Amino acid sequence: MTELTLLGLCGSLRRESFNRKLMHEAAQRFAPAHFTEGDLRFPLFDGDLQEEEGVPDSVERVAAQIEAADAVIIACPEYNKGLSGVMKNALDWVSRVKGNPWRDKPVAIMSAAAGRAGGERSQFSLRLCLNPFRPRVLPGPEVLVGNAKEHFDADGRLHTESYFKPLDELMGDLRRIAAGRL
Repeated sequence: MTELTLLGLCGSLRRESFNRKLMHEAAQRFAPAHFTEGDLRFPLFDGDLQEEEGVPDSVERVAAQIEAADAVIIACPEYNKGLSGVMKNALDWVSRVKGNPWRDKPVAIMSAAAGRAGGERSQFSLRLCLNPFRPRVLPGPEVLVGNAKEHFDADGRLHTESYFKPLDELMGDLRRIAAGRL
């Protein structure tokens, strides 16, 4: 069997983002796979910019990564009770490429947040924003890491055992769907 290709998208641009750490933890638990992190440093969506210059190369690159991936994991923080502007901007831009790279793509979402709910509202709003693209978003288990700074060690690894089981189950289901076994 060929190695699966896993794409990670993080809705936070911060290098030390807890969502980035969670995404990398998830990728390790999904393994073995060829893992790539998409770079969401896109210009703000602007229809005039698109009309004058076309879809930016950075957007085309991520859209191609989504298309080529066997599965996608999205780690998205909660900002002001919704998904991050970075993630919404990325979804808006990717919606402007030819075709629909999201169609039927297995997608697992997760979040880490400073608050106790762990990004529950960001996951709800992210699911709504993904819906028009018709990916296969896994319904659960929900991975919501609340009070995130308490749950990662100095090496950026998730260390709280109560999160291992739902994350392993989510990644196992994603792997089975990506491999065509679920």
